[in-house]
Amino acid sequence: MKKVILSVAVMGAFLLSCENESTTEFNSEIEAQEVQVDMSDFSLYVDEDDLSGKSTSSFEKCVSMKNLEYRLSKNNGLAKKMYDIEYNTRKAIALKNQGKGKPGGGNDGGGTTPTIFEGAITIPVVVNIIEQFSGQVTQNQINSQIRILNEDFQNNNSNTAGVPSEFSSLVADVDVAFVLAGVNRVVNTKASWGTNDAMKIPSQGGIAPTDASSNLNLWVCEIGGGILGYAQFPGGSDATDGVVIGTNFFGETNAGGIYGKGRTGTHEVGHWLNLRHIWGDGRCNRDDFVADTPSSDAPNYNCPSYPTVNCRSADMTMNYMDYVQDDCMYMFTTGQNDRMRALFVAGGPKEGFVN
Repeated sequence: MKKVILSVAVMGAFLLSCENESTTEFNSEIEAQEVQVDMSDFSLYVDEDDLSGKSTSSFEKCVSMKNLEYRLSKNNGLAKKMYDIEYNTRKAIALKNQGKGKPGGGNDGGGTTPTIFEGAITIPVVVNIIEQFSGQVTQNQINSQIRILNEDFQNNNSNTAGVPSEFSSLVADVDVAFVLAGVNRVVNTKASWGTNDAMKIPSQGGIAPTDASSNLNLWVCEIGGGILGYAQFPGGSDATDGVVIGTNFFGETNAGGIYGKGRTGTHEVGHWLNLRHIWGDGRCNRDDFVADTPSSDAPNYNCPSYPTVNCRSADMTMNYMDYVQDDCMYMFTTGQNDRMRALFVAGGPKEGFVN
């Protein structure tokens, strides 16, 4: 097993303090609704034993969890903040499922706790391009990436017609619209930017994010190491908030091959909206915190046939949060939709996008 992020003793004390303390207004209001939340499965660990065994590719699809490990090592308060976000997310979904709370998510004096945010959401996108020569990333790539995000988060991916009947009732229209708000470009011949967010720091040749409280920042650069992309989960610093995508995997581009259809962007924005990998970054006993996604023991690659069975159930290989090639991922579930939308309520980490 990969070295854990927090020691067992520290994690135990941390969880105990989290169970006994409400740190946000949203959390305090939810407590009054008397809905119980089980946090016993919450983890910031990654079990990577043999997880690459199914891959025949030289690419490393996503390193969001590795970036999280790095961020946790730099920010002592991040683990607690992420625990609180997770607690509030689960509480909000529980209230929705029990028919309690105020579904709109606004603060209109009604005296009830908001559950998930209902209604259309518009997310402005700022694209920060660090290219090795002027014009390396084309406007067509930019436009195609915005279009693909809209297709996928609005359930307009034409491949969704192929969802197996077992999962067809679970397909979600997340009802999120992405609009291009700006493009920033710098030329830098650096061959590899790595995964420690250097591309977000102007003093290191990168580009600082634009108002992360109300914009999704996308960085496009040469990450290196065959890495397609990574994202920052909710709770991290505004100074590094957003998604990083490798130049060849941003939007539609022939250079990306089977990963050149823009779905790296969809996958990473899913992480940015608090979704975990479909297999929970561990074995069958590790969950992605979504009730309607089957348990799995590892990522799937390429374009697997259905059913691919692990943990005594068919894998949802077509989910955007697996590792299959771009043409073979084409759904979010209703449970994932609830999890993402819980971020946008009053007091939630993404409320700036709707207020």
